[in-house]
Amino acid sequence: MTAYEPPDTVPGDAYDAVVLAGGGARRLGGADKPGLRVGGRALLDRVLTACAGARTTVVVADPRPTPRPVRWAREDPPGAGPVAALAAGLRHTTADTVLVLSADLPFLEPATVRRLLTALRTDGTEGALLTDADGRDQPLVAAYRAQALRRELTALTTAASISGSAAGGGLTGLPLRRLTAALELTRVPDPVASFDCDTWDDLAIARARIREHGHVLDEWISAVKDELGVDLDVDTGILLDLARDAAHGVARPAAPLTTFLVGYAAAQGKGGPEAVAEAARKAAALALRWADEDTPDAKPETPSKAPSAPAPGPDAAG
Repeated sequence: MTAYEPPDTVPGDAYDAVVLAGGGARRLGGADKPGLRVGGRALLDRVLTACAGARTTVVVADPRPTPRPVRWAREDPPGAGPVAALAAGLRHTTADTVLVLSADLPFLEPATVRRLLTALRTDGTEGALLTDADGRDQPLVAAYRAQALRRELTALTTAASISGSAAGGGLTGLPLRRLTAALELTRVPDPVASFDCDTWDDLAIARARIREHGHVLDEWISAVKDELGVDLDVDTGILLDLARDAAHGVARPAAPLTTFLVGYAAAQGKGGPEAVAEAARKAAALALRWADEDTPDAKPETPSKAPSAPAPGPDAAG
C-alpha cells in the first residue's frame, strides 16, 4: 500500500539545500571565507558542486557569482548567527528533506550527500549529521527533516518571545546546537568530509591534501569540469589508458590531442559516458594497430632448394 503524499511534497530522494555562507570569519581576520580557493575553486563553489542534486539551493549570504543558479537569502539582521541564517534559508525551501551545509567544506562530495540522505531515510530519525575526527557532531554537514527544523525554530522563537529577548526574531546569536539538541539524530562518522576551514592553517592543510598523489587527479578533473561547465561523469581510467596507448604507440603529443578528439566526437554525437567510452575504444584500437606496424611482419620461410643430383657417370647407363 502506497503512503499518502501531500501535494506540496516530492517523492523519492528529492531534497533542498541551505548553505550558510555569511559568517564573519573572525579566525581568518574577516577574510571572504567562501571565496577562498582550494584546488583553484572557491570553497563555496566546491560545496555547491557537492549538493548539485538539490531541487532548490538557497545560499544565505550576499549574492556573488556562482557556477550554477542558486537562490539568495539573508538573515535579519545580517550576522545574527547560524540559527537565524538557517531560518532565513529554510523559508525558501519546500522539500521534506533539507541538506544544511556550511560554505567552508573543501572535501565535501556528492557521495557524502548521498550517505547523509540514505542514513536519514533508512534510520527514520529527524536528522543525519557527520561527526569529525574527534567524534564531535557537525550540524552544518547534515540532512534534516524540514518539519522537525521548523518545529524547533518555532519553539526557540516562542521561548525568546516569552523571555522578552525577541530581537532578530528571538534567534540572534543562538548556537545551532540549541536547535539540534532537541532532534533525534543519526551520526555518520567522516573525518574527511567534515573537515572545515576555520583558520589559515586549516586552509593550508586542505590545499596540501588535494595535491597528494591519491587525490590530485580527481581534484583536477572536478576543477576542470566546473570551470568548463561540463556535467558528465566518465571513466577516467579509459581515457588514461587511451592516452598511454597513443603516447607509446604513436608519439607523446598524440596523447592529449587524441583524448581531445575523443571528447569532441562524443559531444558531436550528443552522447553521454557511453559515447565517450566507445570513442575511446575505437581510438585505442587504432593506436594499437598503428604501433603494430613498427613490428616487422614475420616473413614466411622460403623452402630451400634441394641439392642437384650429380650428373650421371660414364657407367650410369650400364
